[in-house]
Amino acid sequence: MRLSHAPPRGRPVEPLLAALLEPDPDRKCALVAALVSGESHSRERGLPGGLPGRPVRPLLVSPREVPNRGLGSVEGRAALCHAVAHIEFNAINLALDACWRFAGLPAEYYADWLSVAQDEARHFLLMRGRLRELGYDYGDFSAHNGLWEAAEKTAHDVLVRMACVPRVLEARGLDVTPGMIHRLRELRDADTIAVLEVILAEEVRHVEIGSRWFRWCCAQRELEPTATFRRLLQEQGIALRPPLNREARARAGFLPEELPDF
Repeated sequence: MRLSHAPPRGRPVEPLLAALLEPDPDRKCALVAALVSGESHSRERGLPGGLPGRPVRPLLVSPREVPNRGLGSVEGRAALCHAVAHIEFNAINLALDACWRFAGLPAEYYADWLSVAQDEARHFLLMRGRLRELGYDYGDFSAHNGLWEAAEKTAHDVLVRMACVPRVLEARGLDVTPGMIHRLRELRDADTIAVLEVILAEEVRHVEIGSRWFRWCCAQRELEPTATFRRLLQEQGIALRPPLNREARARAGFLPEELPDF
């Protein structure tokens, strides 16, 4: 059994929407890889059938119900790989949704987020491959739906989406991944480290894209970016917390005054 979403009746499904609604991870990644920037122009607002396509497994639970496992065992390292793979799978849908949901933006916006979707699909396949090497697969552990819930909360405004998804949730990966790598280095898990290092290096560009389009939206509305970012975090009940990878965040477009002084 798998989740499926019916395409809009009376018209062919556009390639980008087909990728967004595809539930099978391998098929979704293949559809994303085949997307060409600019080929889909008539965007129908919203998502047919509600949530984006995703498999029945993993079981989605509240964040409090996701078990914490130590990295000292193979199962613990597999659980970490599964958590990262789940983030990357959600990030595919987030990037596709950023293209599909918001109309009237420059062509460069759609090209940027399509390129992010393609990177995220590659990241997912890399991490899923490592998970399989450890004897597990995507869906073998439970996970939570926080990333897509953030997409739903920010679906009304591209400015809010750019502020609160790439610049908060995706930027969190810049903060915590170095700690994961350090711990895995102690455990001599070079194969998992190799995948995480690829993801960390490329996620800087993804967050920078979010920063750039956030500032573009602010300029269009004659808003001061730093004050607007702080206001939106407060309105969304978001507090940045340590650790902060200030060097990576600076390369991703953050100004020092945007970050708390812990």
